[in-house]
Order: sequence, then C-alpha cells, then structure tokens
Amino acid sequence: MSILALTAAAAAAPAAAAGENPYGLFQALEQGGIIAWSVFIILVGMSIFSFYILFTKLMQQQKIIAQGRKVRASFWNSPNLREASQKLESRSAYRAIVDDALVAQEQHDKLTDPIDRHDWMGNSLARSQGAIGARLGEGLAFLATVGSTAPFIGLFGTVIGIYRALIKIGASGQASIDVVAGPVGEALIMTALGLVVAVPAVLAYNWLVRRNKSIMEDLAAFTNDLHGYLMSEGRVKPRIGGPAPKADAARAAAPAARTQEPTRPTTNA
Repeated sequence: MSILALTAAAAAAPAAAAGENPYGLFQALEQGGIIAWSVFIILVGMSIFSFYILFTKLMQQQKIIAQGRKVRASFWNSPNLREASQKLESRSAYRAIVDDALVAQEQHDKLTDPIDRHDWMGNSLARSQGAIGARLGEGLAFLATVGSTAPFIGLFGTVIGIYRALIKIGASGQASIDVVAGPVGEALIMTALGLVVAVPAVLAYNWLVRRNKSIMEDLAAFTNDLHGYLMSEGRVKPRIGGPAPKADAARAAAPAARTQEPTRPTTNA
C-alpha cells in the first residue's frame, strides 16, 4: 500500500509542479458541456463581427470625409459641372450625387408631361443622398443587436452554471467549495463574456452613428449647393473662403459711405 501511495504521489507531483489550474476557462467550459461551449462560441463570433464592422465602417467614413475635403478644395473652381465631376473619384459618394444630378437634368428634358424642374431636381438629389445614407447605415443594426442581446446570452450561460452548481450540491449533500467552484466559475465567466462583447458594440454603434450624422450634414450642404448651381445654370456657387471679391466689397462699402456723408446745411434766402 505504501508503494502505491508513493507512486500516486509521484504521478501527481509533476501536475502540481506544472501549476495546472483546475478552474480555468477551458476547464469550466469542459464542465459546462455543449451548452457552455455554444454560448462561448456565439459570444466570440458576435465580438469578431462587431470589430469587423467597426473597422470597415471607419474606413468607409474616413474615405467620404477625405472626399469632402477634396470637394471643398477644388470642385467649385471648375468651369462646368461635368469637368468638375471628373476631378472626383469614380466610386466617390460626391461623384455619385453629381452623376445622378446630371442624369436627372437630362431626363427632365425628355419628360412628355414635365413637372417643375426645381421639384424634379430636388427629388432626384434627395433620392441620391438617401441611398448614400443607407449604405453608411449598413451593419449598424448588427452592432445594436449585439449590444442589446449579448448580456442576455451571457446570462443564459450564467443560469445554466448556477443550475449545475445546485445539482452538484444536491447530489453531494454538502455545499463545499470544491463542489460548486467549477459551475459557479463557469457562470461568472459567461456573465463577464456577455459584458465584454456588449460594451464595445454599444460604444462602436454610438460613435459610428455620430460620425454618420456629421457626414450626412456635409452631404446635405453639398447637395443644396449643387441644387442651386443647377437651378441658376452655374451662376450660383458657394464661396470657398478667401477675400471677398472686389465688386462685393465695393457694394458693401457704398452704403457705409452714404451713411457717413455729412449733410450740407441749408441757408435761407
């Protein structure tokens, strides 16, 4: 018997020296079985897709922001709209709005029962702008879903872990730490995973929505300027900064000069 005891102690010594943790993540998942593994895989998959959407949407937004800077720098300096559109990238959001405006302008001349040109162009530009907004919003619903459901998925794993702990307590007849440590640890891990997945998804959703709102405001301003340009046949353009034109400065200074001109006294004959 002493020899067998020494042999068992010698076999257990390497495991203890290796520092194996019987209550680690994978040990808890193995104890939880298929339910614990299913919850873990679902949460990890949701987290991976959430970060994928975050990075792809950030790249898409940054591209449109860079296109907006290019529009403000050189677009309105072109002599006509077609030449100005050639300065933009072929897959640019601003290029799509300009191309749709040119197509709508050509289509208006072909209508057999024409409507007001102002309404026709306004509706066409609004439809083009709405299509870009829809593309910017793609994937955000998934982030919102992850943010709202991940804690409950983790809670499901928590409930299962607590249930298993209660079963072990009932089967053994005692609530010792070695009996309930595994199931309770599994339950706490699932709760933590649900929060770790949900919080970044909510933060990413709010951040992307705020950036989309800013981008759509810039697109709306560009669409309004483009509408005025088309309705005035190129005579109305937004001012791109810099000093005011001489004619405008002269007109602004003329009223001030008239108000400062002294009145001549009248003499009675």
